[in-house]
Amino acid sequence: MLILKGTPIFSDIATGRFAVFCGNSEFEERGKAGTPAEEIERFRSARTAALAELAELYKSTVEKVGQSGADLFEAHEMMLCDDDYIDAVETRIKDGDIRAEIAVDAAAERISAAFRAMDNAYMRERAADVFDISNRVKRLLGSGGTRDFSAYDGAVLCAEDLYASDMLQLHIGTLAGIVLSGGSVNSHTAILAQTLGIPMIVRTGMPFTEAGAHKTVLIDGFTGTVYIDPSEAIQKDMETKKNAYDKRKLQLSRLRDSVSRTADGRKLPVFANIGSPDNLLQVEENGAEGIGLFRSEFLYLDKEDYPTEEEQFAAYKEVAEKMGARPVIIRTLDMGADKQAAYFKLKKEINPALGMRAVRISLARPDLFKTQLRALCRASAFGKISVMFPLIVSLEEVLQCKALLQAVQAELKAQHLTYDEFMQVGIMIETPAAALISDVLAEEADFFSIGTNDLVQYTLAVDRQQTELDALFNPRHPAVLRLIQMTVENGHKAGIPVGICGDLGADLTLTETFLRMGVDELSVAPAAILPLREKICSLNLSK
Repeated sequence: MLILKGTPIFSDIATGRFAVFCGNSEFEERGKAGTPAEEIERFRSARTAALAELAELYKSTVEKVGQSGADLFEAHEMMLCDDDYIDAVETRIKDGDIRAEIAVDAAAERISAAFRAMDNAYMRERAADVFDISNRVKRLLGSGGTRDFSAYDGAVLCAEDLYASDMLQLHIGTLAGIVLSGGSVNSHTAILAQTLGIPMIVRTGMPFTEAGAHKTVLIDGFTGTVYIDPSEAIQKDMETKKNAYDKRKLQLSRLRDSVSRTADGRKLPVFANIGSPDNLLQVEENGAEGIGLFRSEFLYLDKEDYPTEEEQFAAYKEVAEKMGARPVIIRTLDMGADKQAAYFKLKKEINPALGMRAVRISLARPDLFKTQLRALCRASAFGKISVMFPLIVSLEEVLQCKALLQAVQAELKAQHLTYDEFMQVGIMIETPAAALISDVLAEEADFFSIGTNDLVQYTLAVDRQQTELDALFNPRHPAVLRLIQMTVENGHKAGIPVGICGDLGADLTLTETFLRMGVDELSVAPAAILPLREKICSLNLSK
């Protein structure tokens, strides 16, 4: 028995036969190069075929996992159409008198190296996308056929890394799990595994070969442990753990339509955090009482240009309509820091978390901000939408945001476009500055929502992206809890509700603390809703 340790992406127990994924292996360059003109024509034909494949994959993926998963293929199409990529390949063919396959390899290495050199983690991950599209072109330069993925049905797929495009072509319903020797928690593949509910472990450090073929692989997605050819005792233990987990999920599912109320009658609504309309299925499956945080910046990521007013309006309207009378709090654009899109053309910063991000970008680019506010206001006519401004540090910022919002509403009224004239305006409390002046800010807000992830980062001076400092990133630090308590008290003095939408809201060890503080609602990831509701219902504050 071989035991590996890695980082879990999706927590569940899975078992299946060992299967090494060879989809990303190098393609053999056979034969002599033709003339540069011939090789360029081969490349162009393969690129055209690759674009056709991506278009078909986009269509099928929308049906399989929704728009957010399919956006990857749209991004790949854009990469293949990028003049820099095309020129890099064709110039290499001309200058080196080489086969198209070699030129594609060289171009991919050069362009991906530029992505890997970037400071931003999200952009570094795009290096894998460059290799992904290049391998697709190389395959089509060869045999040209579509790979057969059925060989991985029922298997635990093992590989050095896995591209999201390959993953989406697998028979997801029959794939047992994924184990990678490398990989990343920030990759598209990891995001898809979470969305699709596939047990996955990355960074095991084990180079996989076909030597393990025909062996059984067992994944413990709770601990990040992989057992290759597990003993009978381990298999029995994991089977027991799996049965207990499935029983636990069934037990929690019975709370889906319940009210989040303590035994002594105190209500604490549990809302969901989402990034797009595609997350609504998980919202409904877990019985969310509203949307406490719609991260609107996800509509901007993986795009080559700013989403239009109509694109944003359609997304906000869809969520508002499907949620009906339940509240939907939409946070305005929170780009910058670890969330980057090249078309924003943000200047390189030594410490981007303390730089141009969130509401600072919106106020610096009022036309961009007004486009989003118009879409939000128009969508408010179709449901119970509230708007929330992120990373506030001063009263002046709030007043500027509200002035732009009022200007937009005046424009809509003049154009005879409907909107909710009573739409509530909230402030995200995620900086010590905002918490310390929350008494002043409360006079200009209809509600507060505390973003604990950034509040911890800024209070403790610990970069939330710096894994080497994980031990110092303590959400339960007394200073953090005092700032939360202060915010709740100041909000209530002004007569406005105060919620928590950061990860700390899902910490069951603090649920009673938040209740006794007077927190009015908690907003968490959909998967955390039912365990949190169970915890709330088990408490009795009268004791």
